[in-house]
Amino acid sequence: MRKYIPRLIDEALKKELEAFGAVLITGPKWCGKTTSGLRHAKSALFLQDPDNRRQNLEMASLSPSLLLEGEKPRLLDEWQDAPNLWDAVRHSVDILGETGLYILTGSAMVDESKLAHSGTGRISRLQMRTLSLFESGFSNGEVSLETLFKKEELSSKSDPGLEDVAEMIVRGGWPSSVDKSLDIARRQVGGYCDSIIRSEISTSDGVKRDEDKLESFLRSYSRHISTRAALTTIVKDLSGQEIELDRKTALEYIGALSSIYVVEELKAWNPRLRSKTAIATSPARHFSDPAIAAYFLDAGPKDLLADLKTFGLLFESLVIRDLRIYAQSLSGKVFTYRDHAGLEADAVIHLNNASYGLIEIKLGGEAVDKAAENLLKLRDKIDTRKMPEASFMVVITATGYAYKRPDGVYVVPIACLRN
Repeated sequence: MRKYIPRLIDEALKKELEAFGAVLITGPKWCGKTTSGLRHAKSALFLQDPDNRRQNLEMASLSPSLLLEGEKPRLLDEWQDAPNLWDAVRHSVDILGETGLYILTGSAMVDESKLAHSGTGRISRLQMRTLSLFESGFSNGEVSLETLFKKEELSSKSDPGLEDVAEMIVRGGWPSSVDKSLDIARRQVGGYCDSIIRSEISTSDGVKRDEDKLESFLRSYSRHISTRAALTTIVKDLSGQEIELDRKTALEYIGALSSIYVVEELKAWNPRLRSKTAIATSPARHFSDPAIAAYFLDAGPKDLLADLKTFGLLFESLVIRDLRIYAQSLSGKVFTYRDHAGLEADAVIHLNNASYGLIEIKLGGEAVDKAAENLLKLRDKIDTRKMPEASFMVVITATGYAYKRPDGVYVVPIACLRN
């Protein structure tokens, strides 16, 4: 049996079980939801167990409360296959009046309008993603986001080189591939991406889609990863080819892919500014893991090293994935910023205590100076009479040293970062 890889979400799950009657863990297939859930559960129901699937689904339809019987916390794996379980869990929590009763896992969203109750106050929600570089052991973790928010001094050195970072992008963060060779890891990523096209996407709404069109769309979307490309731009990529796609269909694809946690776009941040500059509201395009984009671009580590523009975009997506994981453990969220004057920040981490940090993401080199300059301009543009000043500004790089520049901007390699 493979050794369990500790996850940053574990501590949050423990606390949520102490505070709520049930906790729902969502996230893409094979990211580790069930494994982590089992670490905290004392009994389990597997809805996708082929030996008992038909019987379980029939029981969920007739008397779902019977499926809840078992030592608590009880894990209900892939609960969305039997949506009746949601209301049964909510009712059980109300009746028993206790915390830490159930852990639900789900790799596809459910139309909540079909549920009798939202679960507010009874069922907490946590999102799990693929492994961050710190969780997989690739980052030494010598610089934490907490350190940055506390404005403490730091110093560290990233041992991995550019080729190592390129390999981590292509490999992806699925737990099953951590101890595998790059070739095997890429085969596993390919299998996952193939399943998205052939079967997984239909679990979101039951709609069977044209596989060739969907694959072409995913390839076009991958070319625009980490950008704010309009849907019309993504669709236009396909014009002139044998496969034509309209905007409406593309929008439906994004909705379906988001509902199975394959696409996870980065929303725009809306700060108070001193000027009247309009802020762009379009999201930045991202998959839940950058290896998905690498697969559809047919890009290996050497391909990325030969195409630094694509490398930079996929690196940015890698960093966004990790920042989301690290920020979540600090009760924070990640956004992107761009205004119509062209000023931008690749990421903004906003904590629930209103503190925030401004982030640019660059492979390294001379781009670091320009990125630091942009962060300083954005800092000065924020109206600190109406909101706090930024807790930190940082340029996250692929390699090199972690240090604080004379202008106050931190430079931190991704392989030194943790929560």
